[in-house]
Amino acid sequence: MLRLITLEEHFTAQEIIDENNRFKQAVKPADPELDRFYQSMVLIGESLTDIEKLRLPFMDQNRIDMQVLSYTSPVADTVPAAEAVRICRRANDILAARIREHPERFAGFATLPFADPQAAADELERCVKEYHFCGALVAGQFQEHFYDEAVFLPIFARAAQLDVPIHFHPALIHHRIQEYYFRSENWSSVLTGQLSGAGLGWHIDVGIHIVRMILSGIFDKLPNLKLISGHWGELMPSFLERMDSIMTRKVTGLRKDLSEYYKEHIYVTPSGILSKMQLEYMVKLMGADHIMYALDYPYIKPEDVYEFLADADLTPAEKELIAHGNAERLLHLNG
Repeated sequence: MLRLITLEEHFTAQEIIDENNRFKQAVKPADPELDRFYQSMVLIGESLTDIEKLRLPFMDQNRIDMQVLSYTSPVADTVPAAEAVRICRRANDILAARIREHPERFAGFATLPFADPQAAADELERCVKEYHFCGALVAGQFQEHFYDEAVFLPIFARAAQLDVPIHFHPALIHHRIQEYYFRSENWSSVLTGQLSGAGLGWHIDVGIHIVRMILSGIFDKLPNLKLISGHWGELMPSFLERMDSIMTRKVTGLRKDLSEYYKEHIYVTPSGILSKMQLEYMVKLMGADHIMYALDYPYIKPEDVYEFLADADLTPAEKELIAHGNAERLLHLNG
């Protein structure tokens, strides 16, 4: 019987929601219909907060042994730096307390105050050393800045030093990009939100983010750094060969081809997209040793969580790696 560890499983706490809301200006949304859609998508009630009544029964029903919990959306990304440090620290304390209630079932990714990169690096170290968190999850960009900028290097340097990964997760894309690429008079605001978000837009956005990290040369600077990319790599793996042929080493100035960095430093998960074809493709492209399991709970709750891997056309060793072995190794989940 496979041991299942899933690692894109989201959590929030009302206290942290309230903290963030205190700093949001009461601005009337330009598109009320789209704003209501976003609110219904992000705030899905007790599934994010309730562990005993909802989360644990779901895990038991689907034979999930452990979830790695993370905050569902950016924490304190719009507040002053000092407040961001305080809120993120409190958010991590709350998550750690919940994990301590069921330490055999849960682990955690830290949330970090990117407004103060040095404090973010220190908070990552605190969470890893004090709470045994598995790394950190970042959602989208930070105030229109990509993390390949030099100011954020201390965070990734600390992750490499601590030997923990950073999970790159989608978030709502900037409104200018949404307006230019995804809005049309031919469909509703709700469809704009879906197309620019979970339907396509934010996956392209975070996939590009990973490629930017590679092209920045960060893996030459930090050869021990590892990143996690969900949703089967956010559309980027199928373009690795193409990118190699266009962005050659002569152009990038890097020591390796882009695809070499990707296959060495990036770990991918399905994020609940339980597609047999995607699984087979990614095993051939990346190898089973660079794939981990994830569902994106509670936004996605597949009915074949266990069977998808158990019945896959893979060797027993490959199934074990994807189900739990890679997560145990990369996230240090064996104590």
